[in-house]
Amino acid sequence: MIQDVESALLLVADPTTILVVVLSAVFGLVIGALPGMTATLAAALLVPFTFFLDPVPAIAAIITMSAMAIFAGDIPSALLRIPGTPSSAAYTEDAFALTRNGKGAIGLGTSLVASVLGGLFGSVLLIFVSPILGEFALRFTSYEYFWVAVLGLTAAVIVSKGSQLKGGIALMVGLLVSTVGLDVTLGHPRFTFGEEQLYRGVDFIAAMIGLFGLSEVLRAVTARRGDSMPIPKMEGRGTIRPTLRGIWRNKVRVGSGSVIGGVAGALPGAGADIAAWIAYAVTRSTSRIRPGRGRSGKEAADDQRIEAISGASSANNAGIASAYVPTLAFGIPGDTITAILIGVLLVKGITPGPDLFLYQTDTLYSLYIIFIVANLLLLPLGFLLIRVSGMVLRIPRSILMGLIVAISICGAFAINNGYLEIGLVVLFGMMGYLFEKGGIPLAPVVLGIVLGPIVERNFMQSVIKTNWDLTQFFTRPISAVLIVLVILAIASVPLMSWLGRRAERAVSRQGAEGRTPAGA
Repeated sequence: MIQDVESALLLVADPTTILVVVLSAVFGLVIGALPGMTATLAAALLVPFTFFLDPVPAIAAIITMSAMAIFAGDIPSALLRIPGTPSSAAYTEDAFALTRNGKGAIGLGTSLVASVLGGLFGSVLLIFVSPILGEFALRFTSYEYFWVAVLGLTAAVIVSKGSQLKGGIALMVGLLVSTVGLDVTLGHPRFTFGEEQLYRGVDFIAAMIGLFGLSEVLRAVTARRGDSMPIPKMEGRGTIRPTLRGIWRNKVRVGSGSVIGGVAGALPGAGADIAAWIAYAVTRSTSRIRPGRGRSGKEAADDQRIEAISGASSANNAGIASAYVPTLAFGIPGDTITAILIGVLLVKGITPGPDLFLYQTDTLYSLYIIFIVANLLLLPLGFLLIRVSGMVLRIPRSILMGLIVAISICGAFAINNGYLEIGLVVLFGMMGYLFEKGGIPLAPVVLGIVLGPIVERNFMQSVIKTNWDLTQFFTRPISAVLIVLVILAIASVPLMSWLGRRAERAVSRQGAEGRTPAGA
């Protein structure tokens, strides 16, 4: 084993591998920071270049790029209110609110450090627990994946700001949109209105860009003079210390998010998206931060946002690393990026599965080391990106709004090189504008579009193979555990609301007693 580790270190320390890692890191940061350009798209663009590389540099390119791109997706969330990735949509409102309050750099710094810690946790999980978790993941069938997706949908309603009823309405709209396209079982077109391009369904990237990006432009354009909030400045200097203090205060949230991301990422098809939403819901619903003890309501709200970002961001990168567990152990892709990686491995003559652990251990250990190096490299490059990204907010508002529209259109067109997505961006932009006017949250719409097909596909697969025997959804042991989690998540809403009101009353009583004159 020691000899294999030494061989792996030599492979990683090769100048070609180091150069590939650095270039892939920069490429991932740039692509991830552009709305509409996902980590999956970046991985696909890297594939032609990996044909000219040796196996270890080729693997290093995709691993490093994905770790960078997932964090970089938080940049447009904080600056422009456009999620760079579906998982970023979970806390886009929080990141953007921190930017408007002058704490955007601290919010992004918190996301960065939490992502690094989550990625390192996922790497350790990959190294030591991959055979165990991989075997556990194989026990999941369509029934379990159905309940995992339902748990993710439940999280969307829990974290909805304001009325849970409005959050449920937004989620139902997202689920309705997810039914557009070909039926997953019979292949019949649904809600396509004769448009063949709609057979592939509504792309969630176009929906995200429209709901969050274009709706913000419409809100700024239609606002009366004096009502539109000016774009604040975001300083990159002096953010490391407050960021580290915030991470230390929320270390439990970082840990819980890493565990959630590690477990969810190891489940094929779940990935970092569902992990981020579940971690965000858990963090929000169990938050104990309340006004009082020298903390104003605005400060408490900002602290809650940083706390939520800590939990969800750590789940992001932990899920990316643990998604390689079923990939390496059994050759089953954990997400779309690992599916691309399997193709690269096969081209290089490497077969994922038990043989990789037996006969190609030097390549396996190289992969482990690259995961750790990529996450550590994310820290300095991420802080550099945060500092540079602040320059975006110095652009005059009128020009910035025009740039947002141009980036949105380019990002939509790049999805499938078609004009349909541009129309969808406009449509969802108007929908997002109207929803915000009515106080309806936008994030559940995106989650409904993402998870809707997963719920429908696994439900239909389950009922077809059992001839509509619905009892199988409730009698399987793992399904029963997931059902209990769903019930607890739903029950936590009134419970945490009651605890919050009780804490606020206690703080009010303490304040009243403190203002009572002595001897009165």
